[in-house]
Amino acid sequence: MTQALIVIDVQNDFCPGGALAVPGGDEIVPGINGLMVDFDTVILTQDWHPAGHSSFASSHPGKAPMELTQMPYGPQVLWPDHCIQGTDGAAFHRGLRTDGDLIMRKGFNPEIDSYSAFFENDHATPTGLEGYLRTRGITTLTMVGLATDFCVNYSAVDAARLGFDVTVRLDLCRAIDFDGSLEAARQGMAAAGVTLTEG
Repeated sequence: MTQALIVIDVQNDFCPGGALAVPGGDEIVPGINGLMVDFDTVILTQDWHPAGHSSFASSHPGKAPMELTQMPYGPQVLWPDHCIQGTDGAAFHRGLRTDGDLIMRKGFNPEIDSYSAFFENDHATPTGLEGYLRTRGITTLTMVGLATDFCVNYSAVDAARLGFDVTVRLDLCRAIDFDGSLEAARQGMAAAGVTLTEG
């Protein structure tokens, strides 16, 4: 009972046809469903933004999606409006099993984005997931989902720094690969002690 599968942000807006579609984002759903049976604990994360979130390009006049801007907590990619609370875009992909132990929503603070399942983008404000895992006695994590180079990457690195044993199943992730972000994420995860595997 010390292992958990963390399924990151497999939501409609990150799948083909969505507002921030990750190429091939829907291809990983059957494999993730199949992997769930191997774990006693399954946790799903869900990007859950209020309308007008500060990470949306539409909240910054004159800015376009995928531009960088400076926030009080550091550089921030500006995204298309996506995963707005209660919308179909924020819903999990219809093919994904959602009968896990916990659904953890993130990114609901309008002033700060939250890529990681563990901390908001100031790298200081916790989401509460660490405490949940510690009280359950979970020490080993396997991560899958979207996108490899953003939410999976940040979650994996944070988990490793918190002392968890972390594996990322790259075959069950897909990436945005924005300006070399995928290779940078791979290198960063490996440097943090994350095990990267293709299955």
